[in-house]
Amino acid sequence: MKENKGKKYRRGRRKKGNLASNLILIIAAVIFCISAYQLFKIGKGYYDGRSEYNRVRDLVITHDNGEEFRVDFDELLRINPDTIGWIRFYPEPSIISYPIVQGEDNEEYLHKTFSANENTLGAIFLNVDNNADFSDKNSIIYGHRMKDGSMFRHLQDYEEKSFWQENPYFYIYTLDGRMLTYHIYSVGQVEDTSDTYLTSFASDEDYQAFLDLTKQTALYDTGVEVTTEDTIVTLSTCTSASDNHRFVVRGVKEEERVLEDDEE
Repeated sequence: MKENKGKKYRRGRRKKGNLASNLILIIAAVIFCISAYQLFKIGKGYYDGRSEYNRVRDLVITHDNGEEFRVDFDELLRINPDTIGWIRFYPEPSIISYPIVQGEDNEEYLHKTFSANENTLGAIFLNVDNNADFSDKNSIIYGHRMKDGSMFRHLQDYEEKSFWQENPYFYIYTLDGRMLTYHIYSVGQVEDTSDTYLTSFASDEDYQAFLDLTKQTALYDTGVEVTTEDTIVTLSTCTSASDNHRFVVRGVKEEERVLEDDEE
Protein backbone atom coordinates (compact mmCIF):
# COMPACT_ATOMS: atom_id res chain seq x y z
CA MET A 1 0.00 0.00 0.00
CA LYS A 2 2.78 2.44 0.91
CA GLU A 3 4.54 1.65 -2.39
CA ASN A 4 1.38 2.44 -4.39
CA LYS A 5 0.90 5.67 -2.50
CA GLY A 6 4.51 6.58 -3.30
CA LYS A 7 3.98 5.90 -7.02
CA LYS A 8 0.79 8.01 -7.05
CA TYR A 9 2.59 10.79 -5.23
CA ARG A 10 5.44 10.74 -7.74
CA ARG A 11 2.99 10.67 -10.66
CA GLY A 12 1.16 13.62 -9.13
CA ARG A 13 4.38 15.55 -8.78
CA ARG A 14 5.32 14.78 -12.39
CA LYS A 15 1.92 15.98 -13.60
CA LYS A 16 2.22 19.19 -11.62
CA GLY A 17 5.78 19.61 -12.88
CA ASN A 18 4.68 19.05 -16.48
CA LEU A 19 1.79 21.48 -16.03
CA ALA A 20 4.13 24.15 -14.66
CA SER A 21 6.62 23.57 -17.48
CA ASN A 22 3.89 23.78 -20.11
CA LEU A 23 2.55 26.96 -18.52
CA ILE A 24 6.02 28.52 -18.60
CA LEU A 25 6.43 27.53 -22.25
CA ILE A 26 3.05 29.02 -23.13
CA ILE A 27 3.88 32.28 -21.34
CA ALA A 28 7.29 32.39 -23.03
CA ALA A 29 5.67 31.79 -26.43
CA VAL A 30 3.14 34.57 -25.83
CA ILE A 31 5.90 36.99 -24.78
CA PHE A 32 7.95 36.02 -27.83
CA CYS A 33 4.98 36.58 -30.15
CA ILE A 34 4.21 39.97 -28.59
CA SER A 35 7.86 41.02 -28.81
CA ALA A 36 8.12 39.81 -32.40
CA TYR A 37 4.97 41.75 -33.29
CA GLN A 38 6.30 44.90 -31.65
CA LEU A 39 9.61 44.57 -33.52
CA PHE A 40 7.71 44.00 -36.76
CA LYS A 41 5.54 47.03 -36.06
CA ILE A 42 8.59 49.22 -35.38
CA GLY A 43 10.40 47.91 -38.46
CA LYS A 44 7.32 48.43 -40.62
CA GLY A 45 6.98 51.98 -39.28
CA TYR A 46 10.57 52.76 -40.25
CA TYR A 47 10.09 51.17 -43.67
CA ASP A 48 6.81 52.97 -44.36
CA GLY A 49 8.26 56.32 -43.26
CA ARG A 50 11.42 55.97 -45.36
CA SER A 51 9.42 54.81 -48.36
CA GLU A 52 7.10 57.79 -48.08
CA TYR A 53 9.92 60.32 -48.00
CA ASN A 54 11.66 58.56 -50.90
CA ARG A 55 8.46 58.86 -52.92
CA VAL A 56 8.21 62.55 -52.07
CA ARG A 57 11.82 63.12 -53.17
CA ASP A 58 11.26 61.26 -56.44
CA LEU A 59 8.15 63.33 -57.08
CA VAL A 60 9.39 66.85 -56.32
CA ILE A 61 13.17 66.99 -56.79
CA THR A 62 13.57 68.18 -60.35
CA HIS A 63 17.32 68.77 -60.38
CA ASP A 64 19.99 67.24 -58.16
CA ASN A 65 23.49 67.57 -59.52
CA GLY A 66 26.00 68.29 -56.80
CA GLU A 67 25.58 71.88 -55.66
CA GLU A 68 22.71 72.52 -58.07
CA PHE A 69 19.38 71.48 -56.61
CA ARG A 70 15.76 72.27 -57.45
CA VAL A 71 12.46 71.43 -55.79
CA ASP A 72 8.95 71.64 -57.22
CA PHE A 73 7.29 73.55 -54.39
CA ASP A 74 3.96 73.72 -56.20
CA GLU A 75 3.76 69.93 -55.98
CA LEU A 76 4.90 69.96 -52.36
CA LEU A 77 2.18 72.47 -51.48
CA ARG A 78 -0.40 70.26 -53.16
CA ILE A 79 0.69 67.39 -50.93
CA ASN A 80 0.89 69.54 -47.80
CA PRO A 81 -0.01 73.24 -47.62
CA ASP A 82 2.06 73.53 -44.42
CA THR A 83 5.22 73.33 -46.55
CA ILE A 84 7.61 76.25 -46.00
CA GLY A 85 10.88 75.00 -47.47
CA TRP A 86 13.38 72.22 -47.97
CA ILE A 87 16.54 71.43 -46.00
CA ARG A 88 19.53 69.72 -47.56
CA PHE A 89 23.07 68.81 -46.57
CA TYR A 90 25.76 68.54 -49.21
CA PRO A 91 27.94 66.61 -49.60
CA GLU A 92 27.15 64.85 -46.31
CA PRO A 93 25.08 63.84 -44.45
CA SER A 94 23.20 63.56 -47.74
CA ILE A 95 20.42 61.52 -46.10
CA ILE A 96 19.21 64.82 -44.60
CA SER A 97 17.19 66.10 -47.52
CA TYR A 98 13.60 66.74 -46.46
CA PRO A 99 10.70 69.14 -46.85
CA ILE A 100 10.20 71.55 -43.95
CA VAL A 101 6.73 72.18 -42.57
CA GLN A 102 5.32 74.47 -39.91
CA GLY A 103 2.32 73.30 -37.92
CA GLU A 104 -0.15 74.99 -35.63
CA ASP A 105 2.02 74.00 -32.67
CA ASN A 106 5.24 72.10 -32.01
CA GLU A 107 3.39 68.85 -31.31
CA GLU A 108 1.56 68.43 -34.60
CA TYR A 109 4.43 66.94 -36.62
CA LEU A 110 6.14 64.94 -33.90
CA HIS A 111 4.38 61.76 -35.02
CA LYS A 112 2.85 62.83 -38.33
CA THR A 113 4.80 62.61 -41.56
CA PHE A 114 4.90 65.19 -44.32
CA SER A 115 2.04 63.37 -46.07
CA ALA A 116 0.01 63.43 -42.83
CA ASN A 117 0.46 59.74 -42.00
CA GLU A 118 0.79 58.68 -38.39
CA ASN A 119 4.39 57.52 -38.03
CA THR A 120 7.15 57.78 -35.42
CA LEU A 121 9.43 59.43 -38.01
CA GLY A 122 7.29 62.56 -37.89
CA ALA A 123 8.44 65.44 -40.07
CA ILE A 124 11.12 68.11 -40.14
CA PHE A 125 9.38 71.22 -38.84
CA LEU A 126 10.03 74.86 -38.05
CA ASN A 127 9.32 76.17 -34.58
CA VAL A 128 5.79 77.55 -34.48
CA ASP A 129 6.95 80.96 -33.17
CA ASN A 130 9.38 81.56 -36.04
CA ASN A 131 8.65 83.43 -39.26
CA ALA A 132 8.35 81.03 -42.17
CA ASP A 133 10.78 83.07 -44.29
CA PHE A 134 13.72 82.40 -41.87
CA SER A 135 14.13 86.10 -41.16
CA ASP A 136 14.32 85.72 -37.36
CA LYS A 137 17.57 86.11 -35.51
CA ASN A 138 17.30 82.44 -34.50
CA SER A 139 15.07 80.07 -36.46
CA ILE A 140 14.71 76.59 -34.93
CA ILE A 141 14.12 73.44 -36.95
CA TYR A 142 13.26 70.18 -35.20
CA GLY A 143 13.61 66.57 -36.33
CA HIS A 144 13.68 63.15 -34.70
CA ARG A 145 16.84 61.13 -34.12
CA MET A 146 15.73 57.83 -35.67
CA LYS A 147 17.58 54.58 -35.04
CA ASP A 148 17.45 53.66 -38.73
CA GLY A 149 19.55 56.72 -39.58
CA SER A 150 16.71 58.79 -41.02
CA MET A 151 15.48 62.31 -40.23
CA PHE A 152 18.03 64.19 -38.03
CA ARG A 153 19.91 61.12 -36.76
CA HIS A 154 23.09 62.06 -38.63
CA LEU A 155 23.34 65.51 -37.11
CA GLN A 156 25.38 63.75 -34.46
CA ASP A 157 28.06 63.04 -37.04
CA TYR A 158 29.07 66.61 -36.23
CA GLU A 159 30.31 65.53 -32.82
CA GLU A 160 33.60 64.97 -34.63
CA LYS A 161 35.34 68.14 -35.76
CA SER A 162 36.87 66.24 -38.69
CA PHE A 163 33.35 65.64 -40.04
CA TRP A 164 32.49 69.33 -39.73
CA GLN A 165 35.71 70.25 -41.56
CA GLU A 166 34.60 68.17 -44.55
CA ASN A 167 30.91 69.18 -44.38
CA PRO A 168 30.62 72.69 -42.90
CA TYR A 169 27.43 73.81 -44.71
CA PHE A 170 23.74 73.09 -45.00
CA TYR A 171 21.17 74.66 -47.33
CA ILE A 172 17.57 75.77 -47.07
CA TYR A 173 15.41 76.31 -50.15
CA THR A 174 12.40 78.58 -49.76
CA LEU A 175 9.02 78.85 -51.46
CA ASP A 176 9.95 82.17 -53.06
CA GLY A 177 12.92 80.66 -54.91
CA ARG A 178 15.81 81.48 -52.59
CA MET A 179 18.69 79.23 -51.60
CA LEU A 180 20.03 80.09 -48.15
CA THR A 181 23.53 78.84 -47.36
CA TYR A 182 24.34 78.28 -43.69
CA HIS A 183 27.88 77.91 -42.38
CA ILE A 184 27.88 75.67 -39.30
CA TYR A 185 29.61 77.57 -36.51
CA SER A 186 28.56 75.75 -33.32
CA VAL A 187 27.73 72.16 -32.40
CA GLY A 188 26.85 70.84 -28.97
CA GLN A 189 24.52 69.25 -26.45
CA VAL A 190 22.09 71.37 -24.45
CA GLU A 191 19.14 70.93 -22.10
CA ASP A 192 15.69 71.36 -23.59
CA THR A 193 15.18 74.43 -21.38
CA SER A 194 18.36 76.10 -22.64
CA ASP A 195 18.44 79.67 -23.93
CA THR A 196 19.50 78.02 -27.20
CA TYR A 197 15.76 78.02 -27.98
CA LEU A 198 15.26 81.79 -27.72
CA THR A 199 13.99 83.22 -31.00
CA SER A 200 13.70 86.95 -30.33
CA PHE A 201 15.89 89.44 -28.50
CA ALA A 202 15.16 92.84 -26.99
CA SER A 203 18.48 94.36 -28.01
CA ASP A 204 21.73 93.69 -29.84
CA GLU A 205 23.35 93.22 -26.44
CA ASP A 206 20.92 90.41 -25.63
CA TYR A 207 21.52 88.82 -29.02
CA GLN A 208 25.28 89.06 -28.57
CA ALA A 209 24.98 87.36 -25.18
CA PHE A 210 23.01 84.60 -26.88
CA LEU A 211 25.64 84.19 -29.60
CA ASP A 212 28.35 84.05 -26.96
CA LEU A 213 26.40 81.27 -25.22
CA THR A 214 26.13 79.25 -28.42
CA LYS A 215 29.91 79.35 -28.76
CA GLN A 216 30.58 78.62 -25.11
CA THR A 217 28.46 75.47 -25.27
CA ALA A 218 30.08 74.24 -28.50
CA LEU A 219 32.02 71.00 -28.58
CA TYR A 220 34.83 72.63 -30.54
CA ASP A 221 35.88 75.98 -31.96
CA THR A 222 35.04 76.33 -35.65
CA GLY A 223 36.52 79.79 -36.00
CA VAL A 224 33.40 80.94 -37.90
CA GLU A 225 32.53 84.53 -37.02
CA VAL A 226 28.97 85.55 -36.14
CA THR A 227 27.81 89.10 -35.41
CA THR A 228 24.57 90.72 -34.31
CA GLU A 229 23.91 91.61 -37.94
CA ASP A 230 23.63 87.90 -38.78
CA THR A 231 20.74 85.46 -38.60
CA ILE A 232 21.17 81.82 -37.62
CA VAL A 233 19.30 78.53 -37.85
CA THR A 234 19.42 76.01 -35.01
CA LEU A 235 18.83 72.36 -35.94
CA SER A 236 17.68 70.38 -32.92
CA THR A 237 17.25 66.66 -32.27
CA CYS A 238 17.11 64.24 -29.34
CA THR A 239 20.12 62.52 -27.82
CA SER A 240 20.78 59.20 -26.15
CA ALA A 241 21.86 61.03 -22.98
CA SER A 242 18.38 61.67 -21.57
CA ASP A 243 14.90 62.88 -22.48
CA ASN A 244 15.89 66.34 -21.28
CA HIS A 245 18.90 66.80 -23.54
CA ARG A 246 19.11 67.85 -27.18
CA PHE A 247 21.86 67.87 -29.77
CA VAL A 248 22.04 71.08 -31.78
CA VAL A 249 23.81 72.18 -34.93
CA ARG A 250 23.85 75.94 -35.45
CA GLY A 251 24.50 77.64 -38.78
CA VAL A 252 24.93 81.30 -39.65
CA LYS A 253 23.49 82.53 -42.96
CA GLU A 254 26.44 83.20 -45.21
CA GLU A 255 24.78 83.62 -48.58
CA GLU A 256 21.33 84.16 -50.04
CA ARG A 257 20.82 83.48 -53.73
CA VAL A 258 17.73 83.67 -55.90
CA LEU A 259 17.48 80.60 -58.12
CA GLU A 260 16.38 81.36 -61.64
CA ASP A 261 13.58 79.17 -63.02
CA ASP A 262 15.45 78.50 -66.24
CA GLU A 263 18.78 77.75 -64.49
CA GLU A 264 20.07 74.28 -65.33
